[in-house]
Amino acid sequence: MAALFQECPSGIVNEETFKEIYSQFFPQGDSTTYAHFLFNAFDTDHNGSVSFEDFVSGLSILLRGSVQEKLNWAFNLYDINKDGYITKEEMLDIMKAIYDMMGKCTYPALKDEAPRQHVEIFFQDENIMRSMQLFENVI
Repeated sequence: MAALFQECPSGIVNEETFKEIYSQFFPQGDSTTYAHFLFNAFDTDHNGSVSFEDFVSGLSILLRGSVQEKLNWAFNLYDINKDGYITKEEMLDIMKAIYDMMGKCTYPALKDEAPRQHVEIFFQDENIMRSMQLFENVI
């Protein structure tokens, strides 16, 4: 992820640059939508750009933050319209984006209904903390 700022000497990354570089990390799939959601999570002041400081701050939470801080960050990612709630539709949009990013070449082959099944399991599980661990590796 450091490559984001190596190609941007100004220390500011816009969404298109974010998408371009993210597509290099996941060449086997389409990372455009997930990169969009992730960019919006890092762009905390919603000014259309992510500074190096914003990026490092977000990474610091993801790598060294408390469980609560990580959950808050993940909640912000999944709450697409930023209304304070995560709906099934929002989570489905994120899950579809993740599956698209992972590509059709993943093994075992992912079925088209897999994102919806994943979301249904999440919303049925009473232990949300355990469910959040399913997403830990893709944030």
